Formats: sequence, C-alpha cells, structure tokens
Amino acid sequence: MRQIFVINPGSTSTKVALFREHEKLWQENIEHSAEDLKAFPTIFSQLDFRIQVIGKVLESHGVDTSALSAIMSRGGLLPPVHAGAYEVTEDMLDVLEHHPVNEHASNLGAAIAYRMATKLGIKAYIYDPVTVDEMIELVRITGIKEIRRHGQGHNLNMRAAALKYCQENRLAYNSQNLIVVHLGGGITLTLHSGGRIIDMISDDDGAFSPERAGEIPTFKLAALIDRNHYSYKDIMKVLQRKSGLTSLLGEPDVRKVEARISEGDAEADLVHQAMALSVARAIAKLAVVVEGQVDAIVLTGGIAFSQLFTERVAQRVRFIAPVTVIPGENEMQALADGALRVLDGTEAATVYVSPFRR
Repeated sequence: MRQIFVINPGSTSTKVALFREHEKLWQENIEHSAEDLKAFPTIFSQLDFRIQVIGKVLESHGVDTSALSAIMSRGGLLPPVHAGAYEVTEDMLDVLEHHPVNEHASNLGAAIAYRMATKLGIKAYIYDPVTVDEMIELVRITGIKEIRRHGQGHNLNMRAAALKYCQENRLAYNSQNLIVVHLGGGITLTLHSGGRIIDMISDDDGAFSPERAGEIPTFKLAALIDRNHYSYKDIMKVLQRKSGLTSLLGEPDVRKVEARISEGDAEADLVHQAMALSVARAIAKLAVVVEGQVDAIVLTGGIAFSQLFTERVAQRVRFIAPVTVIPGENEMQALADGALRVLDGTEAATVYVSPFRR
C-alpha cells in the first residue's frame, strides 16, 4: 500500500497530511506565529524552520518516512505552465526563489518536498499550480493592447472536481466540455475542453464574491481611483479584501448572510441573489466560447455547501447544461490523487525545466 505525504504551505501555517492510497490517515494544520516568522526576511529563508516543524509532526504521528512512496506539494507561482503533475527539480526551485510570478508561501512547498524526498531517495512533485494557463489565444485579447487575459485561479480544486465528475460518470475527461466554478473567498471559473483548460474567468474578471469586487465598470473604477487618490497598493486592497459581500453587507461569511436572510433581511437577500446572478453570468460567458456545447456545469468550493446559493445559481444556468455540486476545497485529497496517478503510470509527470536557463 503506497503512502503519500502532502504539503500545503500558507502564509501563517503549513497543512500536512498522510495518505494511504486514496485514504487520508491524518491531517494537521501547523500554525506559525508572527513571532516565529519575523526572524525570516524572505519566504525561502523559512525553509529549514518549516522542515523542522513538519519533522516534529511526523515524529508525533510515528510515521516511518522510509515507507513513503512520494511527497506531493501544492505548486507555487511559477511562470505559466500546463495542467498536471511536475517533478520538482533544481530548476524549479531556482525559479520559485528568484523568478516567481509573485511572492507567496506556496513557493516554498516544492523546496520542502524536494529536500525531504531527496533525503529519502524518492520523488517530489507539485500538481496543478495556481498559474496553470492553457487558454487559447482568441480569449486572451482585450480592448487595450497592453492588457491581455491570462489564466490564474483555483486550478487544483477545479480540475480535481472536473476529474471527479468524469470518473463518477464514467466519462473521458478529454471528451467533455465542462464549466467548473470555484466558490470561495474569491470566485473563479474554468472551461475544460478536449482535456485542456481553454478559458477561465479569474476573480478580477467575473463574479463578485465574499471579498472580491469581480468585474466592475471600468470608467467608474477609474473615477473612484482618481477621487480617492488611491495608489496601486490601496486599490488592490479594496478590490481583493474590502469588496463583494464585505463592502455591500459588511459580512464576508455566506453562512451569516443566509442567517440574516432567514430572519427577513431583504437587503441581504437581494445581495445574495445578485452574487448568484453574477456567477451565472460568468458561466454564460464561458458557454459561448464552445458555442453552447457544454456537457455539465460543476459547482465546487466552500460556498458550494450552501444549498440556497447553489440552487440560485443552478436555476439560472440549467438551460445551458446539467448542474452538479461537488462541495469543498479538497486540495489535500487532490494533491494525493495526483501523486497516485503518477505512481500508477496513468499520468506522466513533466520534469520541470527553467524558462530562464541559458
């Protein structure tokens, strides 16, 4: 029975889990205090510290690391890549440390996995990082030459949901046109066609969400920036953390918004319906890329646990395709399943080569 160790670093925590085949044996969320992290000037300088605390967790669970078959980590912000598994290499680590698309704790995951795996004589992998970008050229063009659309979103969970839908319905993933919606603090959507994510709507390009503004009128946004003399940092804080339900209702938690609805709060009900409509509009935008030939719409993510919200979205888009709900973020399971596909030989891992190599 193969054992997979999974690592998912965040800014103030590191999630780890041990799987035996597809079964999760245990999972822990290791919290890192501000006091712990202030000694490290960069993300990569935390490497030894995070490996040490992970080692203590493994020891506390009595894990025989020599029995591990592979180590899988959440992927960092590499330059655009195709979906699937990547074997961690020295090239990858160099890019994540010196040339990442953005600074994020997930950039450290591959380095942790590689260090541990090399010591054990096994392989380290990442799977479906945030920067998966397989979009076709047609959908990249915008009305401003200097601005092009690109793929960046909750690819790990969305592709896992697409694969799960196909597996449960005995369908070949590469034969389906699927629209997958991740409903979380940010809402992103992907269009899967022919085994590839040919288009996506990121959290700045479509539905508003608990914290994100989504797509808003550009002229009015320009006026808002001018009126308030916002810097880039200022407006990004508004767009990413102070918008959506947070701006409209002062409450980002959909569960609390729905509690207000049940108590007769008409404003909360209207905003909740508007957010569902904004998701439905984004789904419809993706449907036209494949001329309406959509086989299924899959709703996933944390908000997909809300029957009220998913039904409000579904009732507007069922005319496009049947709607399936696969709730939860399921990142750790998705990472373990990806590793097992590589070990099974049903999926080949790409050996990462730096685009910056001379």
